[in-house]
Amino acid sequence: MAAEYDPGAYGRAVAADYDRLYEAVPETTEAVQLLAELAGDGAVLEMGVGTGRLALPLRMRGVGVAGIEGSAEMLDQLRAKPGGHHVPVAVGDFADTEVAGTFSVVVLALHTIFGLPTRERQIRCFENAAAHLEPGGVFVVEARVIDPADFRDGKALEPRFFDERQVELQVQRFDAVTQRVEVTNVHLSDQGVRLNAYVNQYTTPREFDLMARIAGLRLRERWESWKREPFTAHSRRHVSVYELPV
Repeated sequence: MAAEYDPGAYGRAVAADYDRLYEAVPETTEAVQLLAELAGDGAVLEMGVGTGRLALPLRMRGVGVAGIEGSAEMLDQLRAKPGGHHVPVAVGDFADTEVAGTFSVVVLALHTIFGLPTRERQIRCFENAAAHLEPGGVFVVEARVIDPADFRDGKALEPRFFDERQVELQVQRFDAVTQRVEVTNVHLSDQGVRLNAYVNQYTTPREFDLMARIAGLRLRERWESWKREPFTAHSRRHVSVYELPV
C-alpha cells in the first residue's frame, strides 16, 4: 500500500540547509523579472514559496506577494529573513489550500508540481490556481521535460547545477509506464556530502495543457526557460503560461 501523501515531507528534510544547497539555482533574476512583468500592477501568489527565493525579490520590487507552502519548517526559514514576516503564507497542499484574495499571477516553479503524487491532485492544483486568478490572470508553471533516451534501463545520472564551490547530481529511476520518477539528489560541496530523496509524478507539457483546459485555463505562452528562449523538441525544461480568459 502506498504511503499517504505528506506535502510537508520534502521541506522538513531540506529546510535547514535549503538556501545553502540551492543558492546556485540558475535564472532566479530572470524569473523575478518575468513574474513582475506579468503581474503588472497586480499581485503574485507563489505555490511552494519555500524560503522566499522568488517572493522576497518580488516584494523588493513593490509587487504584492502571498504564498502557499507545504512545510512549516520552510516557512520558518522565510520568516527569519528581512521582509519574510510581510509575506502572508498559508501552510498546506497546493491542490486545495486557499488564501484570501485574487491575483494577477499564480506561479509554481522548479518542477514542484511533480511533487503532487497523482494526476488528480495535479488537476486540482490547476483548478486551485484558476480559482485564485483574476480574469485575464496567468498561472505560470516551470517544469522539466524528460527524454526517455536519457535513461538506460530506466536509470540516469544527471548534473543538475554547479559552480566553483558546489555541484548537485541527480540519480534517477524512471518508470515509463507510470511516469513515476524516484530521485536522489547528491549535493557535493566544501561542506561535505548531502543527500535528499523523493518521488515525483512526471507529467508532459501536453498533459499539462489538458489539465489547464479542465481548469478553464488556456495556454498563452511556452518558453524553454525564464529567459524566454523558444521551446523546441530539444528543450529539457519549459516555462508555461496559462491564462484565465476574461
